[in-house]
Amino acid sequence: MVRFWDPAYQCFTFNRKDMTPTIEEYVALLCVENAQFYKVYVKEPKSMTFKKKLVRLTDMTDAWAKKQIKKKNETICFPWSSLRELVLNHPDMLKRVNLFALAIYGLIIFPKVLRHIEVAVVDFFEKLKQGINHVPTILAETFRSLSSCWRKGEGRFIGCAQLLSVWILSHFWKVERTPYHMFLKNFAPLEAYLEREWPKDVTGEHWVSFFQNL
Repeated sequence: MVRFWDPAYQCFTFNRKDMTPTIEEYVALLCVENAQFYKVYVKEPKSMTFKKKLVRLTDMTDAWAKKQIKKKNETICFPWSSLRELVLNHPDMLKRVNLFALAIYGLIIFPKVLRHIEVAVVDFFEKLKQGINHVPTILAETFRSLSSCWRKGEGRFIGCAQLLSVWILSHFWKVERTPYHMFLKNFAPLEAYLEREWPKDVTGEHWVSFFQNL
């Protein structure tokens, strides 16, 4: 999809049709319930150190946290292998669940450094528990990632790729002969996405051809 992205106008151009994800669409797709929409996530200018954040998240010692912090291509992060040990063995079951959720955000939703979770994801994850509206942030990161990959002609897309896939599917007129009711309250787009069986052996060129003919 990066090939069809126009960074100047912040939209996709498929054939003669311009389309772009909106905040309203992402809210509907994510089924956000408890978010305080007037409180949008922004990174605190003077937040606590990454080491202190790790200590608070994991209940481990300062020495342990200091040992985990790495620098990969100018990105401050910590390895999934260390987090995995805590997910499997931490004595507090609630901590296990929270750390596993953090791993999903860091490795799957915003995978900036392979097999590592970066400091920005930890900060973002902490704010989610406070009911902060995360939709504009995810959308902004999607735009930023698309534009960065388009300009370089390569690179890792680190926005929420799964949500972008659900968004483009929601604009198909029909999916398996069933209209896509994305704005109905009883319809859960992400659950429907997870239940889909994707066609096997479909190449990138196939999708490019499909988008060109939308």
